[in-house]
Amino acid sequence: MDAVDVSEHYEVTTTDETPSLLSVIIDTNPRAWAALDSVLPISRAVANILIYLNAHLAFSNANQVAVIAAHVNRAVWLYPAPQKTATRDASGDVDMQDAPSNAQPTSANKYPQFAQIESTVLASLKALLRTTTQEDLDATTTQLSGALTLALCHANKAGQALTASSASLADNAKATASAPPPMKTRILVISVSDSEPSQYIPTMNAVFAAAHSQVAIDTLSLCGDPTFLQQACFNTNGAFVRAENLQGILSYLMFGLIPDTEARESVIIPTHDTVDFRAACFCHGKVVDTGFVCSICLSIFCELPDNSECLTCGTKLELGNYGAKPAVVPRKKKKKRKIVNGTVREETGSATGTPRP
Repeated sequence: MDAVDVSEHYEVTTTDETPSLLSVIIDTNPRAWAALDSVLPISRAVANILIYLNAHLAFSNANQVAVIAAHVNRAVWLYPAPQKTATRDASGDVDMQDAPSNAQPTSANKYPQFAQIESTVLASLKALLRTTTQEDLDATTTQLSGALTLALCHANKAGQALTASSASLADNAKATASAPPPMKTRILVISVSDSEPSQYIPTMNAVFAAAHSQVAIDTLSLCGDPTFLQQACFNTNGAFVRAENLQGILSYLMFGLIPDTEARESVIIPTHDTVDFRAACFCHGKVVDTGFVCSICLSIFCELPDNSECLTCGTKLELGNYGAKPAVVPRKKKKKRKIVNGTVREETGSATGTPRP
């Protein structure tokens, strides 16, 4: 019948969209944001970040977002908000946590998921700033490593949940068809402060874990010199963008950092030509250009440890000829050439020239 009606029949197959998880880490260092308040207040920056999150969710119904605050002494979840433990009253009833009493009515002109993310992020950020004490302001270390660890743990948990749900829906299907699609995961760090040398080891551990899990780390540097984040973007094939005009933060987010890891194969993303690969020493936590490296555990020291023993693994460090003066090799003298009878020949040391016939 196909030859009679001259029609072609195709087998129609449907494929599920691959979910994409975007985890945004906001550097909430109060001192750094106080220095940028006249140019870019933190309220305006968060508003632009929320627009960026909404754009990511608008690409696909399966996309997910997470927001984490890297504070001076801790890493805090902004979205999704941590669930409170259910408590029982005297009668044994459990308090309902799904409908908080302070919930504000949302506008009918706003998408419910966008409104939920906005209200949760703003409420969590206000609670974080309200609980910041004077002792917290004295500390200058931003807990970037803790925020990266939370983002990686959340990505792993989301991937396992996706695998479990896909396996439960395909119990009666073939093994090849029951395999869930991989989740595209990336982390975006909004940085406003310098890299803290004391955070080098935990930060690099998180970066290596992200590279092993194929999680890209992107960075938008608004201020400061994030040396370790440059290395994180380089090791995980991420994008490092340094904002020259802070008023255009939304332009940097929408045009430079919106594509996910799959879409970046078809577009040109911002690249950084120069990367600062300096490391922090394990003894004093200082960023050094040259130092002593243990050949066993690769620990770096700015000064030679006592008894030449590695402070990490205890290996005896062999310095060899370190510090010895280099040997001076005399330059080889070139043979002089002299002109004899209008021709140039090398000087052989003979007083008389070669007889001519």
